[in-house]
Amino acid sequence: MIELKSAGEIDAVTAAGAVVGSVLTAVDEHAAPGVTLRELDALAADLIAATGARPSFLDYHPRFAPVPYPGVICASVNDAVVHAIPDDYALRDGDLLSVDLAVHLDGWCADAAFSAVVGAADPADQALIDTCERALSAGVAAAVPGAKMGDIAHAIGVVGRAGGYGLLADHGGHGVGREMHEDPHVPNEGKPGRGLRLRPGLVIAIEPMLTAGGRDGYYHDRDGWTLRTVDGSRAAHTEHTIAVTESGPRVLTAGRPSGRLAVAAAQTAGALR
Repeated sequence: MIELKSAGEIDAVTAAGAVVGSVLTAVDEHAAPGVTLRELDALAADLIAATGARPSFLDYHPRFAPVPYPGVICASVNDAVVHAIPDDYALRDGDLLSVDLAVHLDGWCADAAFSAVVGAADPADQALIDTCERALSAGVAAAVPGAKMGDIAHAIGVVGRAGGYGLLADHGGHGVGREMHEDPHVPNEGKPGRGLRLRPGLVIAIEPMLTAGGRDGYYHDRDGWTLRTVDGSRAAHTEHTIAVTESGPRVLTAGRPSGRLAVAAAQTAGALR
């Protein structure tokens, strides 16, 4: 069931989004060669606790997973696309790191993700990340009242495919609010003019996932959580929680690292209030 949110409830999700943004910014600033993924996870846990929020991923146990998720953040490196568990891997110069985080604050959830290169960036990796940001921006800009879910999906897919990248099969965004995952599903590729009509009060997470090798397939790592590219190519993952409003899409996680591209493009299109 899809629950439309009131203006006050959207403000409550925005407050959770501010926590997500500030924590992801701190993680981004601390991600450097030699730092372990577990250290980044501990940093995020401490910062979340200080705000009075709680990490939404920790102990989350969907049906597909063999065990509850043991981390606060998802920290995916290089060919890991999403859902990678933070461990003792020490980051290296040139690693492509994607970090995903959701928190609950006062009963409301926000969810966001960013990708960045640790240290010096290979131009190909930076192009992948930039394209993923543009795909996110396009999806955000398409989230206007009266449009269809297929318009968001089409906008994301066109940008990703134009760059020659793959789109992670069967994965996309989702509704968010009281729970981390709510209806509806938000595809990353589709036909314009199709699907659910977007109405004010709809709160969704839009999250492109692009693979450099151009293939859409993936496989689960032995941990049962991590999704990796089938060809070993690198991947990028970006995400914002947004609300559809009468005046256009409102980004509720605007403090997320690398979010400047997504937000600036939507503002240029006159989409943000």
